[in-house]
Amino acid sequence: MTDTIQLGDVTVTRVWEYYGTVEMTPGQFFPDSSAEPWEGIDPAFLDPAMNIVNSAIQTWVLRSEGRTILVDTGVGNHKERPYAPVWAHHDSDFLGNLARAGVRPQDVDVVVNTHLHIDHVGWNTYLDDREWVPTFPNATYLMPKADFTFWDPANDNPTVLGRGNQNVFEDSVAPVHQAGQTLLWEGGHRIDGNLALEPAPGHTPGSSVLTLTSGTDRALFVGDLMHSPVQILEPHVNSCFCEDPQGAIATRRRLLGQAADTGALVVPAHFPGGGALEVSRDGDRFGIKEWAPFR
Repeated sequence: MTDTIQLGDVTVTRVWEYYGTVEMTPGQFFPDSSAEPWEGIDPAFLDPAMNIVNSAIQTWVLRSEGRTILVDTGVGNHKERPYAPVWAHHDSDFLGNLARAGVRPQDVDVVVNTHLHIDHVGWNTYLDDREWVPTFPNATYLMPKADFTFWDPANDNPTVLGRGNQNVFEDSVAPVHQAGQTLLWEGGHRIDGNLALEPAPGHTPGSSVLTLTSGTDRALFVGDLMHSPVQILEPHVNSCFCEDPQGAIATRRRLLGQAADTGALVVPAHFPGGGALEVSRDGDRFGIKEWAPFR
């Protein structure tokens, strides 16, 4: 499935890889959330019969100033994930979905990894015989330097994921770096006149937001700043995967406030259904103003 909207001079297309369960209840995924905001939530986000959270794995394809930019690359195929079996050994038709959106691997100019978690870097590489090689041979892969350092197994950093991100650096990050295709940025990075990367730490040390400013249109591609609309109504609620919980809360409140004040479309990595939304604010409280026309 693909769907497209126009924001100023930038075309934004959603390309799906996966939609379904993450095999966690709301209480497991969001330990600090209350029951109230889950009542009546769109079933796209929660299987009410099973009380299991649903999620989308998707890539945002941006066409800006004559270039093709991918925002996050999902889970990938044939990856060994012994401590995250829900993402192990996938065999999806993601590249077919990308082709149906008019994008061949060789057409991609820039890949943005908002952070280096298991479900954001998977299609950075594909298995060629027995070797992991870059999927997008002509692309520059933009990776936050803080995350590159944090997830490098040589640095042996403790993480809330335990072994959940095991093998990810080795099969989906290092091969691209060794091929000379990475740009490790810090402090901010301007992609073009419409698009820029800014730090948004908390979920991971290097988590980032891609800002789109074109004409009167604004958008914030916020990665895993939020996994559910519940986190708009309760911005103090983190997922169980946040490395710095207080930092994640502060970043979420800051960017939700920015979106509400500027009318920017908020585009999380994993929202199914409408996929993106405008937010409203009343003091320090936020709400859903309107869903974008992604369906």
